[in-house]
Amino acid sequence: MTKKIKLTTNQRIKKNIWRRIYPVFPWLQSHLLKWHLVWHEKGRQPYHLGWLAPGKTLQDLENHLHNEWNFGNHFVAWTDKGQVLSWRKLVDFDNQYHIRVFKDGEIRGHFEYTPESKPLDHFIEINEQARIDEFKKFLGHYVVQKKYISHLKKDTRTAPDSEITIDESLILDK
Repeated sequence: MTKKIKLTTNQRIKKNIWRRIYPVFPWLQSHLLKWHLVWHEKGRQPYHLGWLAPGKTLQDLENHLHNEWNFGNHFVAWTDKGQVLSWRKLVDFDNQYHIRVFKDGEIRGHFEYTPESKPLDHFIEINEQARIDEFKKFLGHYVVQKKYISHLKKDTRTAPDSEITIDESLILDK
């Protein structure tokens, strides 16, 4: 079933602010880090989910997450060391699932506030949750628990239609 998300006035204001921030966000983020106005530990986030299954590629996983579950590129997120994929699935304006895949095939993920809704809470990781069962449902047979090392390279050709931004036309269907 498909439903359109109705935004409150406050959410529409935030959405319009973020529409202006999105184009400059990568530059802003790198300079805030460089100038030491914000910080980010480049280690891996908590919430280990497993390993990319043998015989599966990063492209296979991307196609599955995007086509089956509406995950897409999360360019507003910090970059963890060794990360080759950072995608999110919006639940609504305020909440999202965020998944990361690393070059050795490890998959990690968490449920959190969107940066667009609650930037400070998002930044200081208020209300982050593991939600392992939901992630296992999303990942299906693309994740295994037995350690299996891959040698993945970052996919630099991410399709523009995989960009997941907050928008009034945000539609949930899964």
